[in-house]
Amino acid sequence: MSRSFTSPYWEEICGNLDDSRTFNRMRDTPYYRDAVYPQFSRAEYERRFAALRGLMARDGLDVVICPGGPSHWSFGGGMLWLSGHWEWHSLSAYVVFPREGEPTLIYDRGGTHIEAVRKEVEVAIRDVRSGRGGHHAEVMAERIRELGLENGRIGLLEIDARNKDYMPANQYLTLKRELPKAEIVFTEGFMHELVVVHSDEELDCVRHAGRLCTNAMQALADRARPGATEQDLRAAAGAAILEGGGDIDFLIIGSTPMDDPAMVFGNPRPSLRELRKGDIIIMELAAGYRGYSAQIGQPICIGTPTPDVQRFWDEIAKPGYERVVATIAPGRPASDMQEAARFFRENGVQSRPIVTHGIDFVSDGPHVYIEKTQTHDYDAILKPGMVLMPEPNPISADGRLGMFVGHTLIVTEDGHECVDDWPLELVVV
Repeated sequence: MSRSFTSPYWEEICGNLDDSRTFNRMRDTPYYRDAVYPQFSRAEYERRFAALRGLMARDGLDVVICPGGPSHWSFGGGMLWLSGHWEWHSLSAYVVFPREGEPTLIYDRGGTHIEAVRKEVEVAIRDVRSGRGGHHAEVMAERIRELGLENGRIGLLEIDARNKDYMPANQYLTLKRELPKAEIVFTEGFMHELVVVHSDEELDCVRHAGRLCTNAMQALADRARPGATEQDLRAAAGAAILEGGGDIDFLIIGSTPMDDPAMVFGNPRPSLRELRKGDIIIMELAAGYRGYSAQIGQPICIGTPTPDVQRFWDEIAKPGYERVVATIAPGRPASDMQEAARFFRENGVQSRPIVTHGIDFVSDGPHVYIEKTQTHDYDAILKPGMVLMPEPNPISADGRLGMFVGHTLIVTEDGHECVDDWPLELVVV
């Protein structure tokens, strides 16, 4: 066995690893020292740290607690943005981020798990501490006292910004008990404001996620044959994403007969329904890469489309999508996409309410609907570096057939860029 690695702490514990207290508190070990993880540059993290500190100064915050978990509406959140860590063990991991001083990542586990995380995030954060089996807030309080901020103003960021969910009640109550003189405030929308315009390194991740979307669509199309189930399509698409080094955000896949349709949007719970010749498959897929996601969806027919399906694609779904996309350019208001979507009612059909949404980590503002546009002052006008998902979903007048059509676009200096290579056509297998 090689003896090339040594540290005082390692020499102290290496012969006593069957003691759970020793094992769970290990650090400075030789484990995973040759592991390789893709990471952002230190300069990129310095940019992020400075941007967050700017918002903290604006709002008078001494320290913020940035959570992030594996759920869709979190997708790592501020925790991942500040550390590069993708969490899958617990509801959330947390970064204690001071306006002055070094950040600390608080991770659920100890032992070999936390040693791997330390290697994963070493470009961004050197101080990684165990949550000691669910006692995250106790560790947060310890770090805040170390920083001398126990009487300061502490901002809590959302775990789930969409539904306004913050840290669990037990963690919040512990934090209040441990830091009785601190002022704890609930912030809103910090991460979207910081990420709505992406850096070049972030956009490269969005492009990689777009390639994973193309791969997932191709894998789904290759598997789409009579006798396969919707679950089989889900497995094929998911495997393509994982093989490309990505994470599965969501896989919405459904199927219905073209001559007797009863589906306007893909199935959020792909079932064991077997595909048959004459079916149409409707889907929306989302792939993530290092915390940034891209989405895609477009109908696939098993066998020759019926005349009604072909007409709906040629006269409604494709031109309606193209009209919305034509409004995406820097300096254009997001509301222009709402105006473009009038096309569907003007042509005697209807649609799902959503027309377009933004993507920071996952779906977020601006939100454009058929009847309204919801924006903030910083995302109402399109800017280079914003990522959008135009996804008009026209529905037949009788409410029986819908066609989701969506591709992820980056707003560029002179227009927009699609991050996938899937052709804008009614695919037939």
